[in-house]
Amino acid sequence: MLLAALPLVALLGLVGVFAVTLRNPSTDLPSVLVNKPAPEFLLPPLEQSGVPGLGRTDLIGQVSVVNVFASWCIPCRDEHPLLVELKTRTGVKLLGINLKDEQANAIAFLDELGNPYDAIGADRNGRASIDWGVYGVPETFLVNGDGVVLLRHVGPLDRTSLDDLVSAIRAEQGGS
Repeated sequence: MLLAALPLVALLGLVGVFAVTLRNPSTDLPSVLVNKPAPEFLLPPLEQSGVPGLGRTDLIGQVSVVNVFASWCIPCRDEHPLLVELKTRTGVKLLGINLKDEQANAIAFLDELGNPYDAIGADRNGRASIDWGVYGVPETFLVNGDGVVLLRHVGPLDRTSLDDLVSAIRAEQGGS
């Protein structure tokens, strides 16, 4: 009888672990890039976006934020107004990586919600996003003027994570 109940007990244990994990998703996933140089990459522009493409050289010289997004990503749509606010509040160089998206859909997304990006690279095959260690969209990275990744946020920004990011940007910019 005890042996017959063992699979049920194991199943209930797994369900419990999954339930706890789903209730408390971590946006603090480890990244081998934090405190290391951003990967080498060069992406063509998202045509008709009005901004240039994106490469590693664009990360050099000033603090920047790299945001990985896609028009098919519902959390990206929810996050987008906060990216517009981030740009307004800090003036930070905001760079986008558009992941595996149809150009027309990405342009419609930006036309509808606004384009806060200074540059957008079209990562059509997802290779650059893999090099960045992206698990899924959206993800956001803070990069210093030397091209070193300082912070990684997995998932959509919310009010708290936006305020934390603004503080980190201001600290990196020297309190300005």
